[in-house]
Amino acid sequence: MNPSETNQSVNTQPSSQKAILTMLFAALIISSSSVWVKLADMGPSVIGFYRMLIGGMVLLLLCLIQGRRLWYNLKYVAWLLLGAIFFAADLWLWHRSIQYVGPGLATVLGNVQVFFMTLFGYWFLSEKISFKFFLGLSLTFCGLFLLVGLQWGELSNDYKLGVFYGIATAVAYTGFMLSLRHVQAQHHALSPMANLGVLSIMCAMILSVVVWYEAESFLIPDLMSWVSVLALGVFCQVIGWVLITKTMPSLPTSIVGLLLLLQPAMSMVWDVLFFSRPTGLRDVIGLCLVLCGIYLATLKRRKSKTRNV
Repeated sequence: MNPSETNQSVNTQPSSQKAILTMLFAALIISSSSVWVKLADMGPSVIGFYRMLIGGMVLLLLCLIQGRRLWYNLKYVAWLLLGAIFFAADLWLWHRSIQYVGPGLATVLGNVQVFFMTLFGYWFLSEKISFKFFLGLSLTFCGLFLLVGLQWGELSNDYKLGVFYGIATAVAYTGFMLSLRHVQAQHHALSPMANLGVLSIMCAMILSVVVWYEAESFLIPDLMSWVSVLALGVFCQVIGWVLITKTMPSLPTSIVGLLLLLQPAMSMVWDVLFFSRPTGLRDVIGLCLVLCGIYLATLKRRKSKTRNV
């Protein structure tokens, strides 16, 4: 190894460590989303509206300050609107799942979107499915069975509905991710921050119609509710996602997938610490199986590379 290679490896390691720490911090911020939803004393759709409105306004303000473009054409905006519809559905379902089953399990269920993403790629994009996917799927099903399946007959109807809402959240989130990926793949795509800002405002407008239809009040009743929606909009929607978006390209996909598992894991921890969720050894084993399964499903098949010695 020559001196230049030595210097390069020494300079690269700290930057990689910084990226890992940044991703962990971002995942920790995102993991608090379900806690703030639980603490806000408002309807689920109203909470989603304020999160998108506050987050979208901050993102667009940052784009204007940085001189980022916010418009391309109508077709581009139509794809952003489709993503906003899916994300509005995601928030509508997820917030209700949090109410019925708690922040921890609702977030774990929402993260099984990995499997729906892979199945979509297999059915519509001719992508191959590896053995790791099926192993991950099996582990996840076993884990979910330990978390809720063994007690299914004893659960209340609201709890069962919350489980279904959580799975439906994963489906809606898959639609959001696919729409956003299509937009971002365009040759003249806007910046990720601009995409998320425009999409967030669109999502807020959709949820405002939903709130009006459900005859809910837009009033923020107390200080805790104000803190909750501000934390959702500024910390979770803006800081968390901006850090994740900027850090992802500098890390291997497998490492990103592993680090982002901190979100559902910590959501379960917050549920136990703050809301006294009953948790035993079976729940811990079930959660570990789910997280391992999700991680395996995110691993892509690596192509063999030839090396010159």
